Amino acid sequence: MKKALITGITGQDGSYLAELLLSKGYIVHGLKRRSSSFNTERVDSLYETGKWGSQLFVHYGDVADGGCISRLIGDIRPDEIYNLAAQSHVKVSFEIPEYTADIAAMGTLRLLDAIMSAKLNCRVYQASSSEMFGSTPPPQGETSPFHPRSPYGCSKVFAHMLAVNYRESYGLHVSCGILFNHESPRRGGTFVTRKITRAVARIKHGLQDKLYLGNLDAYRDWGYAPDYVRAIWMMLQQDVPGDYVIGTGVAHSVREFVEAAFSHAGLDWERYVVVDKRYMRPAEVEFLQADWSKVRETLHWQPTVDFRELVKIMVEADLREVETKLSGGAAAVVVTSQH
Repeated sequence: MKKALITGITGQDGSYLAELLLSKGYIVHGLKRRSSSFNTERVDSLYETGKWGSQLFVHYGDVADGGCISRLIGDIRPDEIYNLAAQSHVKVSFEIPEYTADIAAMGTLRLLDAIMSAKLNCRVYQASSSEMFGSTPPPQGETSPFHPRSPYGCSKVFAHMLAVNYRESYGLHVSCGILFNHESPRRGGTFVTRKITRAVARIKHGLQDKLYLGNLDAYRDWGYAPDYVRAIWMMLQQDVPGDYVIGTGVAHSVREFVEAAFSHAGLDWERYVVVDKRYMRPAEVEFLQADWSKVRETLHWQPTVDFRELVKIMVEADLREVETKLSGGAAAVVVTSQH
């Protein structure tokens, strides 16, 4: 049985990746940060079903702690390592730039160095990001120049180039996935797509009356997270490592996402959405659109969920969540706005 180590296993991508690997017979080890509140809800179901209990192991640790990473890698000696750990909220990265860089950039360096020190012959996935392109004109592909517009984007460029350097300098089998925006019902509530769909569900049930957002005219290439996780796994099954842009090739504005989400619930978005300057970034990324021809031609990967279906999946999931809480008698807090 193959062994895999996932940093960031409790995040959206980490939880879907864990499910995929377990279904393929892997023994999966995950890294989770210590917190005073529970932060494992995305992977709790994997334990609760009992199906994967003997194949899933979650360890306390942090990529900010080089000693911890070295010990885990030395003890587990995984066949595949998926580095998904990051402070990944772009707007927040302007407020905590040093922490963002320490986790996304230096955390990657600590991980790569630990692999080399352990003399481990394994395959590594580095989670790169479309935010690395920043203001580079679309469509953006593997050979497009990087022009990041946030501390998060800058940190990801550093990590990406480190991965390339370790591949070229030491022959490390490391592949970088430059993933464009990918969403699901497991997306964190502070990210704009989930913020929108959760607000739609609460407004529909009279629990909220306003939604405050930033730039509605930014364009993003949105896809479905489980599709992208499948591409991540496919990268590490290749004999030769490389870099791959993952996206749908179609971009939509935040305004279009808002319109589609409210429309699906039978609501007029213009009655509820307010643009608030507090949510504008100091430097905006206006247009991200993937040139995903390489992954289509070499890995034969295809997205299975389009933009409209993605919005529908997320809105319906949040509607069900609100309805379940209401029908179960859970306390529902009425708010006048959602910032």
